[in-house]
Amino acid sequence: MWKTLCAAASAVALTFSALADEPARPVTPDDVARGEYLVSVIGCSDCHTPGHFFGQPDRSKFLAGSDVAFVIPGLGYFFGSNLTSDEKTGLGAWTLTEISDAVTKGVRPDGRMLAPSMPWMNFANLTPDDAFAIAAYLKGLPPVSNAVPAPTGWGGEPPGPVMGVTMPKTP
Repeated sequence: MWKTLCAAASAVALTFSALADEPARPVTPDDVARGEYLVSVIGCSDCHTPGHFFGQPDRSKFLAGSDVAFVIPGLGYFFGSNLTSDEKTGLGAWTLTEISDAVTKGVRPDGRMLAPSMPWMNFANLTPDDAFAIAAYLKGLPPVSNAVPAPTGWGGEPPGPVMGVTMPKTP
């Protein structure tokens, strides 16, 4: 896996060096290794790997999106998205900066806020280097085509299994 990630990091570095809005700093194998460690300890696979909530994570679709939605009363149903580098169903079309912003600011490239079940507020204090490392690791993951259902508004019918999340009332 390490050789694959190092090769992916090199490819990511070459790809992103051509993008004007990306940091001038190239992705290194150390960034990818740090990102893999952070993704592991943060627990991204819990909400972004199919089968996790059934006690049998599908390792062939590691971080390729959940098959169970979170229901947030009053808001709707939200599935953990595909975090692999797949261009159509994952983060493949996102830049490193866009991934870092989603992780630390809770905002997607299209401007939509991430669902409150995504604990980006906890990740807002990551160092820029750590956010970069997470983005580099995710961009280096092999692409897995796995379309995750779009959010469904409150009152709609969720397209799959649901796990309830209780949100505290604000004072």
